[in-house]
Amino acid sequence: MPLKGTETYDAVIIGAGIGGLVCGCYLAKAGLKVLIVEQHYKPGGYCTSFKRKGFTFDAAAHSIGGIKLGNVGRIFNELGVYNRLKLTKINPSDIVLYKKYKISYYSDIQKTIENFQDAFPQESKNIRSFFENIINPTPLFFANLRSWTFERLLDSYFKNNELKAIIAYPLLGNGGLPPSLLSAFIGAKIYKEFLIDGGYYPNKSMQSLPDTLVNIFKENNGDIILSGSVKKVLIENNRAIGIILEKNSQPIRANYIISNIDARTTYLNLIGKEHLPSDFLKKIVQMKYTNSMFIVYLGYAEPIEDLPSGANLWLLSDSNLNEIYNSSINGNIFKKKSFMIHIGLDRKTVIAFVMAPFISKEFWYENKIRWTNNFIELVTSYFPELRHNLVYKEAATPYTLYRYTSNFKGAAYGWASVPNQLADNDFRKPSFIKNLYLTGHWTTQGLGIPGVTYISYDLARFIMKKEKII
Repeated sequence: MPLKGTETYDAVIIGAGIGGLVCGCYLAKAGLKVLIVEQHYKPGGYCTSFKRKGFTFDAAAHSIGGIKLGNVGRIFNELGVYNRLKLTKINPSDIVLYKKYKISYYSDIQKTIENFQDAFPQESKNIRSFFENIINPTPLFFANLRSWTFERLLDSYFKNNELKAIIAYPLLGNGGLPPSLLSAFIGAKIYKEFLIDGGYYPNKSMQSLPDTLVNIFKENNGDIILSGSVKKVLIENNRAIGIILEKNSQPIRANYIISNIDARTTYLNLIGKEHLPSDFLKKIVQMKYTNSMFIVYLGYAEPIEDLPSGANLWLLSDSNLNEIYNSSINGNIFKKKSFMIHIGLDRKTVIAFVMAPFISKEFWYENKIRWTNNFIELVTSYFPELRHNLVYKEAATPYTLYRYTSNFKGAAYGWASVPNQLADNDFRKPSFIKNLYLTGHWTTQGLGIPGVTYISYDLARFIMKKEKII
C-alpha cells in the first residue's frame, strides 16, 4: 500500500503497558518522533487502577520489584521517574502461611534468611547458600539455569518438601507455573526481583506509574492515542512500514513498528498468516501460554487492623504445587484452598486472586457471581476479620482481563516460561519481518514490571544504536 502523504513517525508502539511506555520514553527522550497507540481509555495494561464507590483498586499488579537488586531503579532514575513518583517499601513485602509456618520476606535480607532458618534449622546452611546464589549468581549457577526447571534448582539445595513448596508457591502466583514446569532462569529472576527485592508501591495507586511515564513521554514530544485500536500492521517486501487504526483508514507510516501486546494478536491478526513462514506459524499456534486469574476486589467501611497492610499474604494449604496448578487449569480453583490476598495501604481495600482458566465468555457471564461469593467465603474462612464491614465487592474474570488487555484468553503472564520456550528471538526481533520488534511479557524473556522494564530499555537502546544516537 503506498503511503505517500501520510503521517510519518520514527517509531509506532502498539500498546501502552509498562513495556511500551518505557520504550517510548527512551526513544522520545533521544529525539525520535514516537507514537503510542493504546486500545484502552487509560494506559498501564495490567498495571492500571480503577475507582468504585469511593474505593481505589489496583486491577492486577499490586507492587513493583527489582528497584535495588534489578535494573528498575536505574531505569527509573534515567527516565526521571524518581523525581515524580514516591515509592513506599512494604516491610515485610510477602508472607507465606502454611500450616504452622509463617515465613516473611523482609527488607533486611539477613532477617529473611534467619526467618527461614528458624523454621527449618536442619536446612540452615543450604538456605543461606540458596539466597546468596540467587542474589549474586556464579557463572556456573547462571549457566545451569538456562536448561533447568525451578524444581531441579530447589532439589539441588534442599531435601525438605515443605520448605521447597513455601519457597516456590509465590512463584506459582507471580509466574503462573509450578516449579516442575517453570524455567529456573525465570524463577530465579522472579524470586530475586519480586520477593527478595519486592514490595515497592507508588504513591496513590499503581496507576501512578503508567501516568507518570505518559507525562514524561509527552514532555519529550511523544504522541499517544488512547481508545485507539490498531487494525493492521502494514507489510511491504517483508518489512513493517506502518499501521492502520480501526477508526481511521488513513495509514500511519513508521520506520519501526514495536508491539507491546499479545504476540498471537500481533502475528496472526495485525500482520496476518500470509506474511509468516510456515515453521513459525506452526510454532506460534503450538506455544504454551499461561493461565489467567480470577480476582476479587473488596471494600470495607472501617480500616482492617489485624492484617498487615501493603503485604501479600500467600495462603498455602497443600505442599503439592503440581496438584494446585492442575486444579486451577481444570477449573477447580477453590479445591486446594490456596490463594493470595493483598491488604491496601489504606486498610480499607483488599484484593484476592487465584489462577483460573479462560473457559469461555458465556461461562463467566453465567458463573461470575457464584464464583465471587464462593471465593469470598473461602477467603473469610481463613481470615474471619474480613467478614465484617464489607460494603463493596467486585470481581475480574479471565474474560474481564481479556476484554481490557486483549491478552490471549486473559493470559496473566504471556507465554509460559518453560525452559524450551525461553529467549526465542522470533518473539522479540524476528528475522522474517524487518523493522518489526516486540517488547513486554510476550517476548519469552521476562515477566512482570521488572522483566518488561528491562526488555523495553534494551530494545530502545538497540534502536538508538541503529539510528546512531548512542
